[in-house]
Amino acid sequence: MFTEPETWVAIAFVILLVLFAYLGIHKTVLTALDHRGARIKAELDDARRLKEEAAKLLGEYQTRRASAEREAEEIVANARTEAERIATEAKAKMEDFVARRTKTAESKIALAEAQALADVRAAAANAAVEAASTILSRSVKGTVADDLLAKGIAEVRAKLN
Repeated sequence: MFTEPETWVAIAFVILLVLFAYLGIHKTVLTALDHRGARIKAELDDARRLKEEAAKLLGEYQTRRASAEREAEEIVANARTEAERIATEAKAKMEDFVARRTKTAESKIALAEAQALADVRAAAANAAVEAASTILSRSVKGTVADDLLAKGIAEVRAKLN
């Protein structure tokens, strides 16, 4: 039995365990394991607390994002409404401007037509008076002719003007 190497390994192992017990190594190992367990528990608690804080922050940021998206949608809707209103106003102003300009142009055209017609009538009256005075002065002579000529010229002028 003492010639087998396994026996000596078992005896050495028992002696080592007795020596460890005598020196109190088992208490040191248990204390180190307890400290390590406490440190791991503290790290887990810390991790759990950080996870809860992260979840809370995530919820806050999601709420803020949703709020910001609603605000952005409202801003876009308001901008569209405002753009439509401005476009409608601009269209109405443009139509009013065109209508006024058309009316002004039509009145200027009518005034120019009236002026041209008056100028043509005046020119025609003057030509008729000149022609009548020339014809009457050649065909009629004397005081009767002068009276008749003056009277005819006055009538023509009154009728044409």
